[in-house]
Amino acid sequence: MNRREFLLAAATAAVAAPAMSFSGKLFAAPANTPRFLLVFLRGGYDCNNLLVPYSSDFYYESRPTLAIAKPDPYNTNSAFGLDSNWALNPVLRDSIYPLWQKHQVAFVPFAGTDDLSRSHFETQDNIESGEPSAQRSNFRSGFMARLSGQMSTVPSIAFTDALPLTFQGSGRDIPNISLRGNPKPVYDERQAGILAGMYRNTSLASAAADGLELRQSVSKELQDEMVKANRGAPNAKNFADETQRIATMMRDQYRLGFVDVGGWDTHVNQGNTTGQLANNLSNLGKGLAAYAEALGDEWNNTVVVVVSEFGRTFRENGNKGTDHGHGTVYWVLGGKVNGGRIAGEQVAVNAQSLLQNRDYPVINNYRDVLAGVMGRMWGLSNSQLLSVFPGAKPRDLQLV
Repeated sequence: MNRREFLLAAATAAVAAPAMSFSGKLFAAPANTPRFLLVFLRGGYDCNNLLVPYSSDFYYESRPTLAIAKPDPYNTNSAFGLDSNWALNPVLRDSIYPLWQKHQVAFVPFAGTDDLSRSHFETQDNIESGEPSAQRSNFRSGFMARLSGQMSTVPSIAFTDALPLTFQGSGRDIPNISLRGNPKPVYDERQAGILAGMYRNTSLASAAADGLELRQSVSKELQDEMVKANRGAPNAKNFADETQRIATMMRDQYRLGFVDVGGWDTHVNQGNTTGQLANNLSNLGKGLAAYAEALGDEWNNTVVVVVSEFGRTFRENGNKGTDHGHGTVYWVLGGKVNGGRIAGEQVAVNAQSLLQNRDYPVINNYRDVLAGVMGRMWGLSNSQLLSVFPGAKPRDLQLV
């Protein structure tokens, strides 16, 4: 069993210990340093019912049951306008729209990867790898791992059950811990003592202590939170609960994070302002707003980017849903984000602009956009950015 495998076993599959360069202790980064959280929507969300192209008649022709009504102050189920072409789904009125008004969120439409497989797994892996889809050379290397390698003093973490591809291949031990479920410690004090004793006076003793310390300390914090907020009753399992817990760790300890959210594959009965997609968007919006609030002043040092492997077909299907597409809309949020605008290159939303007569085209490549954001956040050189995203053409959209 190697060190990484031991850490996963010792702290359960949800936790791995921090790197030993931290002298066996949990590392606390300096305050007021940049924080970056990548939120990955797995399943390919329908961006056309998030950012509504309400000035396009083609949108309403293509979605007879799914389209969201044009902005109308007398219709609470209508989209609310952001500019002369785009509007936002009304389920985000109380969560994301206030951030828009503060210029703390921007949207980048026609974004995505050059992968045309329309396969969930292939495209997710393609994005997490950060390499050109036709030139992937290392299938166990991710761009956030390479970014972490460029910044050895920036502590990184994945808020997931298992270490995602994007954080693999760095040669460093990246901790991962899911904050979704019951935070009750997996081991009580007696069990933790027995487990640690098994590895006492071995080369894995320090790793065992770190893995157990991370699990136990996080569990205690979350149990305390549950008691205070709910008088002992368990919290509802939703994204807002998770992001508040994430905020605690990103505020006090970590600076580069990843979390994923599933449930976005809406082939049947997708809905518009109600239904599966609307519920997911509402929970996502509440979670992001809760994250901003929980960070307090450190929201001004934070950038959150929301991505998905692809968008959905522009036209609805016969089951009142949408199928696998290509281009999508990314979100960029943060206290100092240059928001309140639709960023990046755009094309008119009509039949002529669709890719293969079905999808949004990708004209804002995710590798170029993320490289531009990361370059501005951390002052990375062009050569450093190319080590993170080989072959990319970093584009500074003045988002941060």
